[in-house]
Amino acid sequence: MGFVPSDLKTLKHYHRPAERPFTVEERDKVTILVGGLTRKHEEFIRAVFQGSGYKCEMLPIPDQEAFHLGKEYGNNGQCSPAYFTSGALIQYLRNLEAGGMSRSEIVDSYLFFTAGSCGPCRFGMYAAEYRQALENAGFHGFRVLRFQQDEGIRQKTQAPALKYTIDFGLGMLKVLFLGDVLNDLTHNIRPYEVNPGETDRVMALCVEDICDHLRTYKAPDLADVTPRWVTSYLTKRNFQRGLYSFLYKMRQHLHGEEFQAVLDRCRKRIDGIAIDRMRLKPVVKIIGEFWAQTTEGGGNYQMFHFLEGEGAQVQPEAIGTWIAYLLAHAKMQMFPRRGMDAQCVEPSRWDLRQRFRNEMSFQKKRALLVTGEKLYAGLYHKVVRMLGDTAHRLVPQENLAEMADPYYKALARGGEGYLEVGKNIYYHTHKLCHMVLSLKPFGCLPSSQSDGVQSAVINRYKDMTYLPIETSGEGEVNAHSRVQMALGEAKAKAKMEFQEALAKTGRRLEDIQAFASDHSELSRPLYPVPHHDGVAGVAANFVLHVNDLMSGRSVLKN
Repeated sequence: MGFVPSDLKTLKHYHRPAERPFTVEERDKVTILVGGLTRKHEEFIRAVFQGSGYKCEMLPIPDQEAFHLGKEYGNNGQCSPAYFTSGALIQYLRNLEAGGMSRSEIVDSYLFFTAGSCGPCRFGMYAAEYRQALENAGFHGFRVLRFQQDEGIRQKTQAPALKYTIDFGLGMLKVLFLGDVLNDLTHNIRPYEVNPGETDRVMALCVEDICDHLRTYKAPDLADVTPRWVTSYLTKRNFQRGLYSFLYKMRQHLHGEEFQAVLDRCRKRIDGIAIDRMRLKPVVKIIGEFWAQTTEGGGNYQMFHFLEGEGAQVQPEAIGTWIAYLLAHAKMQMFPRRGMDAQCVEPSRWDLRQRFRNEMSFQKKRALLVTGEKLYAGLYHKVVRMLGDTAHRLVPQENLAEMADPYYKALARGGEGYLEVGKNIYYHTHKLCHMVLSLKPFGCLPSSQSDGVQSAVINRYKDMTYLPIETSGEGEVNAHSRVQMALGEAKAKAKMEFQEALAKTGRRLEDIQAFASDHSELSRPLYPVPHHDGVAGVAANFVLHVNDLMSGRSVLKN
């Protein structure tokens, strides 16, 4: 062995400091804080935690003050989502302190639950940045627990308080479906409501009703509803017992009478909102980085509220699209690594048996992912149907990947991957919107990569209206000004489209309005107005449908 300097002999490899665990003994004393999604998703998550026996509260929607607190106490060069979230945490904890709690009591009584990941993005460092900002703000030892996307809920402790039960997991699955569909319905209906504020009032009642269901519903165990001999048979077969128990509980959670009853009540409430589809509004599709396109506060300059105030209909992206992307991308990654997994043994040239085993291992994993994709999409669309069947459905990932492929390869990782490019092309070519608005944090590497590719996409589709906006916590006036300019072009498109649709009918606008007024069914928000090829706007599609009704080519739907 060669000479080693003495100072190098004492060096030790860096290890992340061990975090204080959340133990079973603390379960009734510690409050879990959640945030980072839409308000509806967060309220549903809180209800599921509370229904599982945990204390849970929501962080306030991050505002400009939160951003400045995050910058003050966080490291330089972070994404704005990290600044907004850490700042909102500090705000919340300071309010607790102002209410009389000591910092040591706060650290012992609260923790933050968030998502974690890895890959070519600073998102993997968010949890560490939250801890650093909290440390700098004086909350030493405050716990940040991560839900790792590829590991589930795991903690390195002998007595973890977070128990991932079947009921908890299925409750969180319902959260994703319900939050997405209700958000979509809200944005579809609110721009056309006759009575201002009615949509928000009705949705608040629906959210309250669904939260009560998520908080109180417990699916019965399989052993309680099966004959004794079946229970005895399954007792000795762990795999079959676990599988059948999961399938039974999933059916009860997503197909049971209780779930159908609460969604039926919501559907009837929503369908009672009076709307006027003759209002001419451009449809703006929102894409971009996950957090920036999801948050409803200062993190994206309150863009949804601003767009609606400017006379647009906003079409936000569903969280379900991201879940579907993760499943599809995992399946795509399998093919280049076929036969090279750690479980596979490299066979000799003529070892056909081992080659067969490797292939069977590949096909089993692929089948699981395919099943997961189809199951998720199927359950999502079932909730869409149960809530009136007018919310948007998930776009097949194969379509998005295929459309993006000439510009952005499907296996390229980071951020939203091929989604930004694929969605921009998909919504433009299928005439599903008048404008695409891409929201992303300033300096987001994956989104900057996508923006560079979008220049080639825009050059290919000359009539595309696409606008990327980087959010940084400052520059709101400039961002809104840029959106107003692009929105002017989208409004012109919507107006021309409407005039062409009206001219195609050969009728006067007054006659179509009179027919719509005489048939109250057409003012229901869940009335199914068909989408006509090449027509994006609600008003233009409505005019064409009313013309078909007046001509006898179509009939009123119940």
